[in-house]
Amino acid sequence: MTVRAQWAVVSAIVAGLVLAAVVATKMIGSRIAPVAPGSPAPNFHAVRITADSITPPVTLANYAGQVTIVNIWATWCSPCRAEMPSLQRLAQELGPVGLKVVAVSIDNPRMEQPIRDFAKDFGLTFDILYDAAGAIQSDYQTTGVPETFVIGKDGVIRKRVVGGSDWSADSEKALIRQLLAEPVSSSR
Repeated sequence: MTVRAQWAVVSAIVAGLVLAAVVATKMIGSRIAPVAPGSPAPNFHAVRITADSITPPVTLANYAGQVTIVNIWATWCSPCRAEMPSLQRLAQELGPVGLKVVAVSIDNPRMEQPIRDFAKDFGLTFDILYDAAGAIQSDYQTTGVPETFVIGKDGVIRKRVVGGSDWSADSEKALIRQLLAEPVSSSR
């Protein structure tokens, strides 16, 4: 094979790889962008679990224009159990001034009653959602549970916390108060 023929083969391979990359980018689109502070919060679909019923699907759009904490958790998760009381304290303190706390369980299918029991045992009064398919994990690119996202009124992720946290700490409340004081944006 001549040098010219070798370069033609190499050029064809490179062109094929570039074409494949373009096609892959078009096909998977937003999944390439990392879910991180500064990026728009991905949408999710989950059902609300109440003491006696399950509601139609809830999405992130239900919380548009509000400072929202999205906590991804499971009933079997020890760090989740440890941080829930502080999420409840935060919701009690800052919920009346506009904070929405949303805890999305990724427990296995048919775990509605254990999720209800969990919420009752911990006295949780904020929104308890359930994504039995666990789609929120890939949508938010989580690495485990708990994982929490603080979302501003503009729909942009302002903080991402991997693992448990003390959400009633002054530093956490200061961030939330700052976000609550920001004007509402229409970009969500």
